[in-house]
Amino acid sequence: MTGRIILTACALLAALGAGCTSREEAIEALPTDEIARRNEAYAPYEMTVPWDLLDENEQTALRHLYDAAVVMDELFLRQVDEGNVELRERVRRSGDETLQRFFRINVGPWDRLAGDEPVIGSRPKPPGAAFYPADMTKEEFEAHIAAHPGEREAFEGTFTVIRRDAAGGLVAVPYAEAWRDLLETAKASLDAAADATGNASLAAFLRLRGAAFLSNDYFESDMAWMDVRDNLLDVTIGPYEVYEDNLFNYKAAFEAFVCIRDPEESRKLDGLKAYLVRMEKNLPIPDEYKNLARGTESPISVADVVFSAGDTKAGVQTLAFNLPNDERVREAKGCKKVMLRNICHAKFDRILRPIAERLVDSAQLDLVTFDAYFNHILLHEFSHGLGPGRITLADGVETTVNRELRETYSAIEEAKADIVGQYNVYYLVDDGFFPASLGEETAVTYLAGFFRSVRFGIEAAHGAANMMAFNFFREKGAYLYDEVSGRWSVDTAKIRGAVEDFSREILMIQAHGDYAAAKRFLETYGVMGDEVRASLARLDDVPVDIDPRFAIEKEFGKD
Repeated sequence: MTGRIILTACALLAALGAGCTSREEAIEALPTDEIARRNEAYAPYEMTVPWDLLDENEQTALRHLYDAAVVMDELFLRQVDEGNVELRERVRRSGDETLQRFFRINVGPWDRLAGDEPVIGSRPKPPGAAFYPADMTKEEFEAHIAAHPGEREAFEGTFTVIRRDAAGGLVAVPYAEAWRDLLETAKASLDAAADATGNASLAAFLRLRGAAFLSNDYFESDMAWMDVRDNLLDVTIGPYEVYEDNLFNYKAAFEAFVCIRDPEESRKLDGLKAYLVRMEKNLPIPDEYKNLARGTESPISVADVVFSAGDTKAGVQTLAFNLPNDERVREAKGCKKVMLRNICHAKFDRILRPIAERLVDSAQLDLVTFDAYFNHILLHEFSHGLGPGRITLADGVETTVNRELRETYSAIEEAKADIVGQYNVYYLVDDGFFPASLGEETAVTYLAGFFRSVRFGIEAAHGAANMMAFNFFREKGAYLYDEVSGRWSVDTAKIRGAVEDFSREILMIQAHGDYAAAKRFLETYGVMGDEVRASLARLDDVPVDIDPRFAIEKEFGKD
């Protein structure tokens, strides 16, 4: 490993020719050139604001939404690590811009593209981030629940943190109590945005979401979010995804997407909503495991991001999302799909296409298209809303997939969405919704996309999901490797059958809530072989992801 150095604020200022009047402060970190190399994995990308589309009231509402989103940054900073606030100030005082950029991108001292390797300091990242005491083990958590079964719901709940009480035992603390001051600030900004917007459905959501911050009950505001209509300002804000909790995948992290929606492009995709039930019925599993109880509203938004915050901004940038995750809302109304168009274009142009030009067989390179990339992402999000959600175990216990699969859930769910998404591309081609060419285009584009996604690290949910699919398809003979050229291709005669087989296996793991089977599947297929390593070595100078630079920060400022 590269040796570590000690940076001091005074030494840095002296090197810059400036004086130092404050107390000298040391920060242990990897050498600056090594940190700079890691930063280069993220290509800067300007995210503009289409001010000409917004009237005066919408511009005022946008300012308040930005203010609320900045609070999500502060909340997530604390969820990642309890020492993050203090460390951020120390990094700021160091004056080292390379160190500051690393901390900003990774929201902490650990490299998210390198399995959370410590870069600032040497302390390993706790697998449960700051959602649990750093010294708490799985066994202690489970023993507490066994001894206090009435506390199970609070301990396994999505919106509580686990802390130690005065006696050293464990206690569940609601988010609304743990971070009351910050959540009150966010609520005030959402209320102000609601007052400014002329969209009644958006205003209703914003007021309910602000109230949820203080009540710790997000159900009604999730329901209201599903009902937002005819909006130009598109906002998603709150605690949603559980990726940061690598101990159990129970705890949701705060995030925000502040976007400008394209109504015309969104309407073009509305036809897919009519296929939701049909896609569920077409899943390659027995009928008793299909989830036909979920709602079918499933609105779709095509939007451009003007600011993101919290969990979604840490490390790899989100392309699209399918929310909410609450099974009660999904059963009542379904899910909303939001496609982040400017992020998709940035990643295709700056990352995916250059990867394909190096690693995809030249005979199939023309099959790597933005349309295939965009539609695969779209069907990925649709497929998150398909398949088992609430399940009944063999012993009659009613539960949910994520609760039973625990820390394996995120990787298994992402793998399901990816490959069931491809399965649904074929279904929609057969039904005439998509042109016949999209089947092959999506298969080859997904192969190229594998090499993009796995560079996030196979410890991350999306990287592990792609690694499992890749190895499964390689085993089935659907992915072919030319050792002479070092390029990959898809066997178009085998890929469709392999997609169906993979979909069936992963869906049945979820249907049975089979934690042991999920672990075995991950251990069998979630490993990186020498062929993939050799291919990735050819991509060293291609960015891994983008580093969004938000123009809105220059307009509104950020402390």
